[in-house]
Formats: sequence, structure tokens, C-alpha cells
Amino acid sequence: MKNGIRMSDIAKELGVSVVTVSNALNDRGGVSEEMRKKIKERASELGYRPSAPRAPRKAAPEIQQQGGSIGILTSERFANVRGTFYWFLTAGVSKELTYCNLYSVYESISEADEKAGVLPRIAAERQVRGLIIVGQLATDYLEHLAALHLPMLFLDFYDKHSEIDAVISDNFYDSYLMTDRLVQLGHKKIGFIGTVTATSSIHDRFLGYIKCLMENGLEYRQEWTLEDRLPNGYSLTEFAFPEEMPTAFVCNCDETAFRVIGALQRRELRVPEDISVTGYDNYTVSDMCVPAITTVEVDLAEMAHAAVSLLLKRIENPQKQPARYVIPGRIILKQSMAAPRED
Repeated sequence: MKNGIRMSDIAKELGVSVVTVSNALNDRGGVSEEMRKKIKERASELGYRPSAPRAPRKAAPEIQQQGGSIGILTSERFANVRGTFYWFLTAGVSKELTYCNLYSVYESISEADEKAGVLPRIAAERQVRGLIIVGQLATDYLEHLAALHLPMLFLDFYDKHSEIDAVISDNFYDSYLMTDRLVQLGHKKIGFIGTVTATSSIHDRFLGYIKCLMENGLEYRQEWTLEDRLPNGYSLTEFAFPEEMPTAFVCNCDETAFRVIGALQRRELRVPEDISVTGYDNYTVSDMCVPAITTVEVDLAEMAHAAVSLLLKRIENPQKQPARYVIPGRIILKQSMAAPRED
């Protein structure tokens, strides 16, 4: 910006996500009218001016000459709803491909096809020059895809059985830092909500939480680690809260935190007065919740850019050593976290 004011500055002042500010300033959905008005007024007061459109990036000469398409695959359980974290991430990848003068071809993998090993047509029929897989698919299914010998990249997950490039957020360290924030506030009884083995991201966030407990000599209690989804990956609507509750829950994502806060409120527990709840991702739902969810903001734009850049390098050089790129996030303090109340 000419005056140095960025959307992130507006977001920080108002305690909302950059995505929320972007949606408000561009008159997109996912923002209440009250918040939209507040964001626009503050942007005007600060003298915010939109930057000029970014000049398209060019792919490598060989790729640009050949043109073609890149496939984007995801499980239907992750990206069926507009406005979710994975919806924004997929849209970011598509935009990055456009900057590189490449087409994006999207295909959703159904639960039945994933179990049966039915490969997407765009891959099986070689309609694309490479694949970016968003979210997480079963290891067996990934092995079927790998057998096609198409350049591939995993986005927002990795798989221990695959020597394939991956771009992930800093799940372990960011969750560690979030848990430490609760410890610094005085919490000694902290639980975790997320089906730990469902995805590599949730597993790493759980391990970051565990590291913080260990460093601070706090007790880990298995009954304070709650499932948040069914074996097929779809969200649970109820939570098996223990009889003795912790004073805080670290949730693996904002969507889960949103549902947890609702469930606690139905039990007449106040957030954060009786129990603190944190999330991860910082997309629309974190601001829709009352109270707004303290969370980790994932740099979606940087993840999408890194994913496309890394895949194009793989297409140029298939023998390149596989790499895992970790994109750091940042904690966004909102209203769902406070010091524990005195008994």
C-alpha cells in the first residue's frame, strides 16, 4: 500500500482474521453487516488503499510453452461447503495456477471411491500434468495415485509412506505456543479436542500440546483428550465431556472449537469465564462464534504459493529430492481465552 496500511493491520486492530477483512472490503459473504461496516469505517480512517493487482507470475519456460492443466484433488468431506478452510485453500491454489498461466482442474473424491481405490479421471486419463492433493486421503489410496507416476504434492498434510513433496502449516509449534499461552494465564488442567490419528495435522497439533504439558510438569489425562469426528472423517455433533472438566480445551481447528463452545454453553458453562477454548485456522467461523475464538492464523496465501512453486519445480526436475515446507502461523487473541477462575 502507498501509506503502508495493510489488511493485516486492520484485522489486528479489530481482532478478526485477514480473510474477514478481505471479504468485508470486497463485499463478499461470510461477514455480518455490522462487522462489514466496522471494517470499512476503520479502513477509511486508517487511509487503507487496495494494492494494484499482482502481475501474473510466469511458469518456467518449458512449462509455459507446453501449457496444460494441474489437478486439485480433495476428499468430499473436506471441501463440500463454500467458505470453509479447505475451500479458501483450494481457491488460493487455483489463483496461484492462474498467475502461472496454467489451468486448474478440480475433482472431489467420494468416500466410496476412496475405499474402493477408484482413481480420479483427471489422473487416470492423464488430463493433467501434476496433482495437488488438499486435505488428507487414505494411505492406500495415495499409493494407487503414486503408481501413476504423475508429479504430486500434498497440501496441509504429509504421509509417512510417501516420498512426495508436502506443504504444511507449523502445526506442532503453533499448537505448542497456543497451549503455552494458556499455561502463562495460569491454567494447569488443559484438555485437547481432536481425533488425533485422523490427519497428520491434528496429530502434530496434539504432540505440540503434549510437549507444552511435559515442559511445564502438567498432568496429561486421557479422559481430557476428546474425539471430534467419526471414523469416516465427518464431524461429531456431541462431545463425550468428562465428569471432571479441565479449565481449558485446545481444539484442533476453529470448526471444532465453534461446536465445543456451543456444547459447553448448552451445559450452562460460560466461555471463557468457566472454561477457555482455543482453535486453529482463523477463518470465518472464528469470528461468527460468540465469543470470538482465540486461534492460530494460517497463512493460506503463502501455503498456496509454496505448493504451486514446489510442484512446478518437481515437474521441471522429477529427480529432485522430496521436501516438506513448513509455513509458520501466528496466534490471534480474541475472546474465548482467559485466566482460570478461582475455585
